[in-house]
Amino acid sequence: MRLPFVNHIGLVIEEAAAGRSRCTLEVREIHMNSSGIVHGAVLFALVDTGMGAALFSTLDDEHACATIEAKINYFKPVQRGAITCTSELIHRSKNVASLEAALVVDGELVARGFATFSVFKRRAKEAA
Repeated sequence: MRLPFVNHIGLVIEEAAAGRSRCTLEVREIHMNSSGIVHGAVLFALVDTGMGAALFSTLDDEHACATIEAKINYFKPVQRGAITCTSELIHRSKNVASLEAALVVDGELVARGFATFSVFKRRAKEAA
């Protein structure tokens, strides 16, 4: 699967199956904000990508998903180390799914995210 942005920031999807996923990101200089802590957008990208990977693991080849809305609560600043994101599908109907994610550094919860995703049929590829 082609994931240019995910690859650009160094996010690694370690596993995704049965409505769960685990992603990691090793903090680098490019992830920092002007205060010397990991930018909130980096943490948000981990949460959104992790939840998307968890949901994507439940879809067949005819379906795709996209975030409808997402929320994150930041609990502690991150300055270094590896960030682990674990995500889980909480509820899914035909067209909508709800997920949650937790970000942990050195065993400490640093953020939690919640999101709603749309599930839809992929468009047929147009003939060349």
